[in-house]
Amino acid sequence: MNFDQLANKVLDFLAKYPNQSFKMKEISRRIGVRTDEAAQLFKEVLRTLEETRQIKRVKKGYFSHLDIPQHVQGVLELSKQGLGFVTIEGMEKDVFVAPRFLGTAVHGDTVEVALFAQGKKKKETGARREGEIVRVIKRGRASVVGTLERMRKVFFVIPDDRKFSSNVVIPKDQLHGASEGEKVVVEIESWGRSHPSPQGRVVEVLGTPGEVGTEMRAVIREFRLPDRFPDEVQSELHAIPLSLPEEEIRRRRDLRKTLCLTIDPEDAKDFDDAVSLERLPDGDYTLGVHIADVSYYVREGTALDKEALLRGTSVYLPNHVVPMLPETLSNVVCSLKPNEDRFAFSVLMTVTPRGVVKSYEIVETVIRSRRRLSYEQAEFILTSADNAPRTSEGEAIIHQTLHEMHHLSSVLTKKRMRQGSIDFETAEAKFRFDAEGRPVEVIKKVRLNSHRLVEEFMLLANQVVARHIGLDRKEDHAKPFLYRVHDAPDPDRIRELSLFVNQFGFKLDLSGGTSSKALQRLLTEVRGSEVENVINEVALRSMAKAIYSERNIGHYGLAFDYYSHFTSPIRRYPDLMIHRVLKEYQRGVSAERRRRLLERMPSIAQQSSVRERVALEAERAATKVMQAEFLKRHVGDEFAGVISGVAHYGIFIELTDSLAEGMIHVRDMEDDYYVYDEQKYALVGRHHGNRYRLGDIVKVRVLRVNPEEREIDLILA
Repeated sequence: MNFDQLANKVLDFLAKYPNQSFKMKEISRRIGVRTDEAAQLFKEVLRTLEETRQIKRVKKGYFSHLDIPQHVQGVLELSKQGLGFVTIEGMEKDVFVAPRFLGTAVHGDTVEVALFAQGKKKKETGARREGEIVRVIKRGRASVVGTLERMRKVFFVIPDDRKFSSNVVIPKDQLHGASEGEKVVVEIESWGRSHPSPQGRVVEVLGTPGEVGTEMRAVIREFRLPDRFPDEVQSELHAIPLSLPEEEIRRRRDLRKTLCLTIDPEDAKDFDDAVSLERLPDGDYTLGVHIADVSYYVREGTALDKEALLRGTSVYLPNHVVPMLPETLSNVVCSLKPNEDRFAFSVLMTVTPRGVVKSYEIVETVIRSRRRLSYEQAEFILTSADNAPRTSEGEAIIHQTLHEMHHLSSVLTKKRMRQGSIDFETAEAKFRFDAEGRPVEVIKKVRLNSHRLVEEFMLLANQVVARHIGLDRKEDHAKPFLYRVHDAPDPDRIRELSLFVNQFGFKLDLSGGTSSKALQRLLTEVRGSEVENVINEVALRSMAKAIYSERNIGHYGLAFDYYSHFTSPIRRYPDLMIHRVLKEYQRGVSAERRRRLLERMPSIAQQSSVRERVALEAERAATKVMQAEFLKRHVGDEFAGVISGVAHYGIFIELTDSLAEGMIHVRDMEDDYYVYDEQKYALVGRHHGNRYRLGDIVKVRVLRVNPEEREIDLILA
């Protein structure tokens, strides 16, 4: 442990107990000072921290936290323009840090901020606080992806990520075979003390910038996505049986004769959910949602479990998947393949024709999927006439069951909408690749009835599981659990959204507050209009982010009081954890085990939320790489698009077919002198009055494409 690490441990410990003082020996014991050498360094650390007024000596031999209420800690986020925003737990608004007050801190670092004094007027208006970073507590990253350049005899790497504001200097003996102009991964070894550039060493050469393979490898490295499983994990895999043990089959409820179907994307490799539906004599349904029982194979505390928590989620890139679990589990042992026996964790619900859950069971089962359907195959059956020819009696039963599933899912959708659930229609892009892995076609994903069918059944199962735990009143204490929660949006953002949609002739009713029902009415109203995508996108940005939490605050967007993630344990760690604790609660847990779960849940929730955000950012970055690569071969071609953003320096255009976002710079709009109208989200020509407003439909031509920067420059056609 070096000086800085030990100093941070002392500061963090005393900050936890701001109203207490501790003897030197007590502090050393609590922070883990064990050796004589560390004890000597510890004394030096205490002396330095006292002299620099970071801690205070209360009386002889006692030290305490220096109570500076103007100092706060949080995580730094940098904008592309280099502006800093520090998110502080417990503060409603983040703290603004101007570039000159960032010090050596970079995007993702955990930092200590000294808050500046705030004037009376700013206090009254609740303006964002400002401050200066005085200490980097923990670095958010240890490596950077970028292009190696040279100026005279000095080598340096220009980071791909614009949020990383400094170039990284590379000593000549640390190039490790990299050549000028190549894209590389750099491990940072020294950050400097004030503003000098950090220093590092090349640890991997990715290839020539601009090539699709290089840029995809760069995305994987930029977001530090793991590309292999550790040896301990591989060793544990060998011990997992490929066949189902007979004694375990006998212990479970046998549903192998129940008609179970999987409905997934055409290119899916892992099938973690199956559905079944049976009509009861009284007209009710037994709806079964059967989820791959990953927790049977991935036991708590194993190397497999630790690696799954570290990854948090599978990451789906356009031409590659970074899985949470090894392929042996995700694609073979746990996958609910057709006509093969598999262990499942099933939610069996008795549902009325009006969509009300009368009763339910959550049971460990063994199932056999009767058919693997793609969404497109299921859609074909749903849209075909009921009297279409069948190849067999079994086929006829499958068709009839699918139609009944569709009917019930439609009832559930309508019921959910009446309760105020928000149904965002967001467009997604898929790619078709050539033999070299280059995208040759962009396909817009269409949301089918079959998608909605599966979504509704999964939503219902997730809700039932969360209510099962959250409403359990058999015991005096709450059971530790992981909820999927979504807070109500910031009222200021909703007011801004209301003003925005007014320009297009739509109304967001705020008379009843920021209700989800009002938002859903707006989205229903804009559906099918030319500005649907833009308004959906702006509305999404107005929302809080859904996260995992051990505390239940409900799910605003879905209008659910209780919600969890139970249905995808192959690709999400929270679902795996929920399976595990549900089984434990069914068997009964001790007070000690409950205490340990209470301690662990907050960190699991936080880790899962962080990894989910990383996955989303990586997926967006990879999609941009592919969109840029596709349009690289269409420079000069014309496309239709909609204005998705307006700024003083230009307008952003989302291309209708490829969903790629490009930009028309003001400097390339030569027909007039344009001024930004902030109130109307528009650029207006001063001389001729031409106006380009958010949501306008335009025709553009591709001017230039830069896959390295994931940027597309357009001009008006």
